[in-house]
Order: sequence, then structure tokens, then C-alpha cells
Amino acid sequence: MLLERHLIEYCSPTLASLKTASLFNHSYVSEAELDEQLKLWNGRLRDKGVILLDLCRRENKALIYVYRRSRLQADLNQPGVKGFLKNYGYEDVNVDEAVAGMRRRMAEGDGFPHEIGVFLGYPLGDVIGFIENEGKNCICKGYWKVYCDECEAIKAFSRYKKCKTTYARLWEQGRTVRQLTVAV
Repeated sequence: MLLERHLIEYCSPTLASLKTASLFNHSYVSEAELDEQLKLWNGRLRDKGVILLDLCRRENKALIYVYRRSRLQADLNQPGVKGFLKNYGYEDVNVDEAVAGMRRRMAEGDGFPHEIGVFLGYPLGDVIGFIENEGKNCICKGYWKVYCDECEAIKAFSRYKKCKTTYARLWEQGRTVRQLTVAV
């Protein structure tokens, strides 16, 4: 039930196919229980184009990455992304290889790999801006810190907020996560 609530609370724009991916921390009782929950939700959502994956686990907390494979591949194929990721040790921009690379980077534990913004569907210019400015000097912030196109970012933030509110209401009224997940 907690994982389901987290999917609604943190992943509604991804479930609605407005956003490539979402990320959240999830507490679990045992590794077996977490594995079972991930298998269950992947079974429920995979045919809708949504995948759940734990990027790392530490002290009974998992960082859960929820993504749309097709959208992520399109994001990885955007101009400049391959070269950008190559600077961080990514050899391939194939979804499976890139996600495996992100998992490796998370496991290294040398702080949070800020290139993850690319994996969340953030504009490359904003990801680069965040890294170059060390998270400072943004022109606005919402779901991410914005360094480039403020107008488009504000529109996206508004769509995401409306989606989150709508999904929370519908879920409270009895709709399931599966029913709320858009198939693409």
C-alpha cells in the first residue's frame, strides 16, 4: 500500500506520460519484500510502458526509479546527450546500458550523480547549468532547477502539479494505479 501511495504522490506525471521518469525514496522491511513489490508493480505496469527499478538500497531504504522506456530512449537520443553522458563514463545511450550505468554510478557512492536529471527528462541545458553552477544561480525552480527556458519549465511544472492533484483525488476515490497509468 505504501509503494502504491508513493507512485501516486511522486510519479503521477510519469504515470500520465507527461514526464519521462520519477524518483523517490521508499522504506522497506526486507529485501525480499521489496523485490516482491517491484516484481508485482512491474507486472502490473510494464504493458503500459512503465518500469520500476531500485537504483540503490541503503539501510532499508531504496531509491526507486520509475520510468517510461520509450520516452527515456527518445531523451537519450536528443542532441548533445550522448557526448554529455560520455563525460560521466556512459559508453552507450541504449536505455538498458544507460540505466545500468546510472545504477553503477549510484553504487559508487561518491555523492549523487547529477547527470540523473537527463534520466528524469530534465532539459540538458538545465542539467548542465545545475552542474556548472553547483546548484546555485537558477532562474527558477520547481521539479528541477531551471537555467535555460523558464517559460517552458513553468508550464511543465503547472502540468505536473495539476496531474498530481488530479491523480491523488482519483486514487482517493478508488481508482487504481493501473487504471490511472496511461498506456503508450
